[in-house]
Amino acid sequence: MFTDETLDALGVESLWRKSQQFAQESRGCQTWPVHTAEAEIQLLLNADNGTQTDPQDHLLYQLPFKGEFRPESPGLRDFLHRVEDIVVKELANNAKSHAFDGFDVNWEDPNETVSCIHCLQHPSAQEKGLQVTSISWSCTGSVIACAFGRVDDGDWSTEKSCVCTWNLDRRGLNPKRPDTVIDVARPVMSLSFHPSQPSLIAGGLYSGEVVVWDTNRTQDLILAQTGMSTDTHREPVYQVAWVPGPRRGEMVVLSAGSGGRVLLWTVDSDEGRLVLSAGFALVRQQVPHNSALSKNRGSSNVGVTSLALSPWDLDTFLVGSESGLVLKCSFSAQTLAAAPPDGESVTLRAPAQFSFSPRGGPVHSLHCSPFHRNLFVSVGTDGLAHLHSLLQPDPLLSLRVSDSYVFGVRWSPTRPLLFAAATGQGLVQIFDLGRKSLRPAATLDQLTGGQPVYCLEFNPRRKDLLAVGNADGSVNIWHLSTELTEQGPRETAKLEQLANEVAE
Repeated sequence: MFTDETLDALGVESLWRKSQQFAQESRGCQTWPVHTAEAEIQLLLNADNGTQTDPQDHLLYQLPFKGEFRPESPGLRDFLHRVEDIVVKELANNAKSHAFDGFDVNWEDPNETVSCIHCLQHPSAQEKGLQVTSISWSCTGSVIACAFGRVDDGDWSTEKSCVCTWNLDRRGLNPKRPDTVIDVARPVMSLSFHPSQPSLIAGGLYSGEVVVWDTNRTQDLILAQTGMSTDTHREPVYQVAWVPGPRRGEMVVLSAGSGGRVLLWTVDSDEGRLVLSAGFALVRQQVPHNSALSKNRGSSNVGVTSLALSPWDLDTFLVGSESGLVLKCSFSAQTLAAAPPDGESVTLRAPAQFSFSPRGGPVHSLHCSPFHRNLFVSVGTDGLAHLHSLLQPDPLLSLRVSDSYVFGVRWSPTRPLLFAAATGQGLVQIFDLGRKSLRPAATLDQLTGGQPVYCLEFNPRRKDLLAVGNADGSVNIWHLSTELTEQGPRETAKLEQLANEVAE
């Protein structure tokens, strides 16, 4: 009835599965590499401390818990009510008092001695008889740079020189081996660290060139230079400084020389050039009240021997001249200089606004007070330090510093009434105007055999350090005493009183 039969297989394709495969998509992503690190530390010392309290029954007095009532000490409330008005009155008086204005508490042990902690030397420069012509601290206060040249050589010099730096915080400091030695084809007369970039140094040469070095470079350290062009100084550059430029945050290089030019240079690091952006010329007939200059014959230019920038007014700078005149000048002056054109790429302006009483010889150094906007001090060949007010032509005070020349002067960055002066007798004299006596408060002998001291600078960060550059090619680093660095009570008020005096 039934029989077996084999039929062909029949397959039905699934349309649902096929549609699902077409609908599927693949996506992928990858995260940034995850960096991991492992570090271990090991303590060299360990200590265990423990305490043990006495049983509560043995306590003589126990502080009350919150909310727990304790009877007050007898008479305490009456005493507090009785003295309340007196205490409040004294607190109000203290809040109005200026007795301790500017006084900083020093938590360190006082240092009663002044000592020379480093004598830095570059034997190669000393063998040539080169002198330290300028020094400058970096903005960090760790590195000191010194320029080698000749101050007593009045002839055109082609002798090679160098710039050296030492990092005083470096472990294993060798005072006779500089960290950096920059060889220079001409003597270097002036030096200035950048105010915020500790690797940049500006220098002025005897040949009239201006150079900016970058000590972070490994090969050629010259970042930019003027070269010998029609814009360059023709005479030695006795002063260089960094001043704010026209653009926000920009710093330009200021240079001044004995040819009577004050020039501003923009640093073009891409081209390796210093580009002249502005210039000023000091001409005798344009100097206010120039009766002292009119008697001098010869060049019509006022030779610049020193320059100081005002920390209070960025538009004001002071110039000391070869003829002994000190001039107050302005960067914003618009009067054209009465100097014949000499190929400069910019129009020179006449910056002089006011002149002070002339000195008997060249003014070697000027410095503005960091504590009073109108005070500055000047020194020169007459051996005196003259304290001036910008508001009066005659000095307020004149102090005998040396029987020889005085080559440098600097106000203390911490003491309003204290300044230091470098003499031609190998001494640094420190004066305290708060003393009744006009004699030096301290004398630092550089032990140079009577050779001159040409420059000095206080450290901008470590206020107890003073660097001194000598004619024998050495730089001495002095650690000052607490008396010379800590501001006393009412020093600022005494300086204000001194500034308000009328010159006799």
